[in-house]
Amino acid sequence: MKPFGQEFEFARALGLQMIERGDGRCIMAIDIDRKRHFSPQGAAHGGVAYSLADTAMGGALTSLLDADQWCATLEIKINYHVRVGEGRLTCEAAVLHRGKRVANIDARLHQSGRLVGSANGNFAIFAAPTIT
Repeated sequence: MKPFGQEFEFARALGLQMIERGDGRCIMAIDIDRKRHFSPQGAAHGGVAYSLADTAMGGALTSLLDADQWCATLEIKINYHVRVGEGRLTCEAAVLHRGKRVANIDARLHQSGRLVGSANGNFAIFAAPTIT
């Protein structure tokens, strides 16, 4: 399985955590903290949930890719069902369909056993560029 982790600064800055990954699925989490993640309206900023979903979706897809393949988000539709407060926010993502160039991925976000958001996205699949 192609490696995937939080070795990029954006994921570390948010506090994204890998829980489980493989076979076209990925579970990630973040511990929502009022000081770090809340908007002025007193709830977790929507961008935090979006970033968690986007990263988990990429993790699900990369678990199916060959070492010489990369992926990138083409588009994601996210629905916020209820307010996200402090505490652990978990996202489970699963590849629904993988074509040669595009994959469709579904994600569900839960907090305290409650569905708080859902997302569906399309990701491009392409040859990894040569980095020199």
